[in-house]
Amino acid sequence: MNATSSASPSRLSRLRRWRPLRPSRRTGIVLGAIAAALLALWLLWDWNWFKGPLERAVSGATGREFRIDGDLDVDLGRTITVSAEGLRLANADWSKQARMGQADRVEIDIAPWPLLALRLRMKEVRATRPDIWLETAPEGGGNWEFGEREPQSGEPRWRLDRLWIKDGRLRFTDAPEKTDIDIALSSVAPANPQERQAGSPVAVTGTGHWRGAAFRLQGQAASPLDLADSDTPYRIDLDARAGATRASATGTLTNPFRFQTFDLRMKLSGQDLEDLYPLLGLALPPSPPYALDGRLRRNGDLWRYDGFQGEVGDSDLSGDVQVDVSGARPVFTAKLLSRRLDFDDLAGFLGAPPSTGGDETANAGQKALAARRAASPRLLPDTPYNLEKLNAMDADVRWRAQKIHAPKLPMIEDMDAHLLLQGGLLRLEPLNFGVAGGDVRSTIRMDARKAPIDTRARIAVRGVELPRLFTQAELAQGAAGRIGGDIVVHGRGNSIAAILGSADGDIALGMGRGRISNLIMELAGLDIAEALKFLITKDRQVPIRCAFADFGVRDGLMTSRALAFDSTDTIIVGEGTINLKDESLDLLLRPRPKDRSILSLRSPLRVGGTFKDPSFRPDMAALGVRGAIALALGSITPPAALLATFETGPGEDSDCGGRYAR
Repeated sequence: MNATSSASPSRLSRLRRWRPLRPSRRTGIVLGAIAAALLALWLLWDWNWFKGPLERAVSGATGREFRIDGDLDVDLGRTITVSAEGLRLANADWSKQARMGQADRVEIDIAPWPLLALRLRMKEVRATRPDIWLETAPEGGGNWEFGEREPQSGEPRWRLDRLWIKDGRLRFTDAPEKTDIDIALSSVAPANPQERQAGSPVAVTGTGHWRGAAFRLQGQAASPLDLADSDTPYRIDLDARAGATRASATGTLTNPFRFQTFDLRMKLSGQDLEDLYPLLGLALPPSPPYALDGRLRRNGDLWRYDGFQGEVGDSDLSGDVQVDVSGARPVFTAKLLSRRLDFDDLAGFLGAPPSTGGDETANAGQKALAARRAASPRLLPDTPYNLEKLNAMDADVRWRAQKIHAPKLPMIEDMDAHLLLQGGLLRLEPLNFGVAGGDVRSTIRMDARKAPIDTRARIAVRGVELPRLFTQAELAQGAAGRIGGDIVVHGRGNSIAAILGSADGDIALGMGRGRISNLIMELAGLDIAEALKFLITKDRQVPIRCAFADFGVRDGLMTSRALAFDSTDTIIVGEGTINLKDESLDLLLRPRPKDRSILSLRSPLRVGGTFKDPSFRPDMAALGVRGAIALALGSITPPAALLATFETGPGEDSDCGGRYAR
């Protein structure tokens, strides 16, 4: 028996069970059809079939038409990458612009496993040449609002980790505020790759208009992805220029499109604070070039610029500023301090330019204005105040200057000013200057609610020390005396020149007992022999019994009522007018020396010319009035109101004016 015939039937049956099963003809046909279908699907599959459903889903979620004009593609793998070209999103119905956004290409990296839990996790979105147009709505809000949001319960069902922009463009328009911004932005790779997890910042350059004023800006801002959460502060580091005004801001904005809450470190500089009016609506006076650095914050309608320091012209300036824009007009409140105030930097308050010679700080326009004023025969500032600006805001400003630098007026020492502006009514209560050891205290009221401006001023001069008024030490040496007086004027006009040229009121200044250089007295009395003697030898002091000037003012014309200088050596009595309208002088001073110098010229002295170019000359034609003046000497005395403003002193010399004239 051979081996085969010797095998048991059971073993043969087991071998048959392990042989491969041959499919039937029908099964083979089915499997072949499935394989062919899969191959055909792989070869012919087009993800564009899903464009329609995707467009409808986005349009339904936003309420705006969404279109994909190019191809839609999906790359499957551990990360699913969805890409689309030619994307467009329609604008809000109320907008005149058809599109709110578009992009040449968008790629989205999606984690696959969260999809099984119906959650969408986008690892990164890469946008090529996106163009977004944002604008405020006529009735508030903006086109970035897509209707009412449904309240979310628990964890949101989608998440975006990173956003990368290439050659993007962002435009923002707020027509009521005359504001438009057009900026180019591209993502910047961080130095540390780990930082990209939180979104890459974007480099920003652009131009536009802020409240109608053209500007340009550049810098960096946080990823636009951070804009999705309006409650999370959005970080910026930008430098903007509008004309000659420059602002550098570093800090955070909360809900930037609302621009209602921010906290920034702001450096602000420019050629003139007046340029801030069209930018911020703040009606500040003209100023020399300035540079300030402080903390700028906004919370709703309240703006604050706290702890700022810097320079305005040649003066230092620091303090805190607050602007409330909740009412019909902005309310500007400030507490300012200057440790060293250059006096000519205040010229803008009077409508005049600051000094421009030497190393003085001034802008080009102020230098041109100073040149025109230097060529003009007039001295009083005639630049009109802007009534629109005086009615544009309210203000409450306290400004203190600890020391004043005034080379031409070294007697001015410090300043304390409180400015109140409400509804076009400006008050300075007070405007005080420390002058030569005394005070010049002023209360000024300017009503700019209608043209011309109605101005009233009260100025009290108290305790001004005579020797500190002299700029030359040899004239001040040994001098003594205190000056006092009152000035009350009322004028109408839109400039300092016009106000004074129409003024009515009273001006009276005087001094009681004191001493003065005999050299000054001899020159005033035109005693040539005595003057030469003191010039080439040694000066001495002459006691002063009193000096006073009392003028009535009508329609800009100052007319003397009492004008005298009484000393032990000389008594000078004067009369005449000072015209504030045409700035002319016409005063006659009659010196009456009390010594017997044979060279004493006893003819009257005529003071004429203008404020800018005065003249002093003997007036021989006025010799005929000598008798009339001599008769007046017996009765001339300062008015009682003026006497109350200075110390006459005890003793026989307290009888000022009359006794020595008799």
